[in-house]
Amino acid sequence: EHIIKCAFVSAASSLETINGLYGGTLVIPCNTGAIKAEDILITKWKYDKGDGLAGDLLVKQRDQNTSIIANDEYKGRVSMAANFSLLLSDARLTDQRTFTCMVVAGANIVEYPVNIVVYKTPTELKISDKAEELEIGKPTKLATCVAAEANPAANITWLKNNTPLVADGDGTSIHASVLVDPITGLSTTSSVLEYSAKKEDTNAEFTCRTVEDDLVSQPVTFTITYSTENVVLQVTAVDPLVEGDNLTLKCVADGNPAPTSFNFHLKGEVVKVENANTYTITNVTRDTSGEYKCSLVDNPTMEASEEVVVKYLDVILSPSGTVVKNAGETLDLGLHIDSSEATKVSWTKDNFKLNKEPKFTKVTYSDAGRYECDVTMGLLNQKASFELVVEGAPVIRQLSKQRGDDGQHKVLVCEAEGSPKPSVSWSINGTSLDESPFINGKITHRIKVVPTANLTVSCTVSNDFGMDTRTINVSSRKYKETDGDQTRLVVGVVVGLLVAAVVLGLAYWVYMKKSKYVTLEHHAGSDLFFNCLVVLLSYIKWDKCPDMLLMIF
Repeated sequence: EHIIKCAFVSAASSLETINGLYGGTLVIPCNTGAIKAEDILITKWKYDKGDGLAGDLLVKQRDQNTSIIANDEYKGRVSMAANFSLLLSDARLTDQRTFTCMVVAGANIVEYPVNIVVYKTPTELKISDKAEELEIGKPTKLATCVAAEANPAANITWLKNNTPLVADGDGTSIHASVLVDPITGLSTTSSVLEYSAKKEDTNAEFTCRTVEDDLVSQPVTFTITYSTENVVLQVTAVDPLVEGDNLTLKCVADGNPAPTSFNFHLKGEVVKVENANTYTITNVTRDTSGEYKCSLVDNPTMEASEEVVVKYLDVILSPSGTVVKNAGETLDLGLHIDSSEATKVSWTKDNFKLNKEPKFTKVTYSDAGRYECDVTMGLLNQKASFELVVEGAPVIRQLSKQRGDDGQHKVLVCEAEGSPKPSVSWSINGTSLDESPFINGKITHRIKVVPTANLTVSCTVSNDFGMDTRTINVSSRKYKETDGDQTRLVVGVVVGLLVAAVVLGLAYWVYMKKSKYVTLEHHAGSDLFFNCLVVLLSYIKWDKCPDMLLMIF
């Protein structure tokens, strides 16, 4: 006994703290390897019962089984591991005390005290006692957050949209309390949030969180009530709004709960709408344009207004359809535009753009065609058109002849105007070369002929309104080959005769002037001279050179 007491006095007495989870198995270490296992004779576990008393749990001697000596709350809950650690199951808050491992090795007795702390996370974290609604500016008990059965007691933080709330004594107050279960010793923390709501808190999410375990409750939202401060009138319609469309008026109030009845002021008429905030006007006209208002039924001074503009574009073109005019007549063109805004006008003729509005002082065949005006106003567009038909008797503008490329034939060209399309005929048979397309009342007809004699050829054009004819002289190929030499011969003969006649005449006149007497024989001589001249001229073939003789005489 003396040796044991001396060894006990010199034993180590350091204190270690072990944390365990509530309901789990605590592993309380012994010796921690300071003494080799083969040197240990006896290992014993005991615990501090308080008031200076100790309770025995179990003991193990070398080469023997562990003996459970506990006969209190630890009976059936303790065992020893191979490394001499104490295994304590179903950890409880009452296990938060000091457990000591006593080791006997040779003449030494060493004790290893271990302090035990048992933790428990809250069984649940939830928000209860939720307020039905919050009124702006009025402090209200918003809800209670409860962290149940924890150890140590949980600290709770409130959050709005994941941002922590801080008690400021003005609009936010937080009151926490802890209740300890007398049986389990577990603590339940309750945190009450009082809050003065703002309009922007509508649809805000409130949560609570534990500081130690970072547990977060399910979010909750609250109905925020406040009176209407603003009213807005919304106009829903297609853009642009034109006649025949529908438009919807919607009255939006920012109160919560929102008003359910509204007055719609429709240009002097007031329509009350209940359990809805819209009013639809169908098949609008230009007269629908104007100012519209909506107001609260229970507060008519709370109103909003909006201007409605119905756009319109009317185009009246005179004349329209198919217009028939005689060539040379006047066509008065009238374009009337009735629109809500400024417009742009463009013209086309037969799908080709014109630089300006057409004018018809005297219509011509080239004026015939389809005219279309395109009137635009922003996104709106209107078109109007008419077809101009110009009618009249055909007129030959030109009749000409051309020598063929091979020199063996001639091409006669007849150019005419008229409408409807005139038919073309010739007084001579020939080979038709072509007929031009009938465009703008004009047509050109060509034929190829090989004349065998001098001819006068006529071209005739006709339609339902009349006809026109022109002629042209066409000479034969044979005459054309010799007429140059014959012409030169005739001209030479005629010129020679004329010169001879003039010389003889002058000589005879001088002779008569010098004679003092004029006798009958003299007159006979002059008559004989002129008669001879006539006889000479009669031998000239006049039909061979009529144009030349006409030029000479």
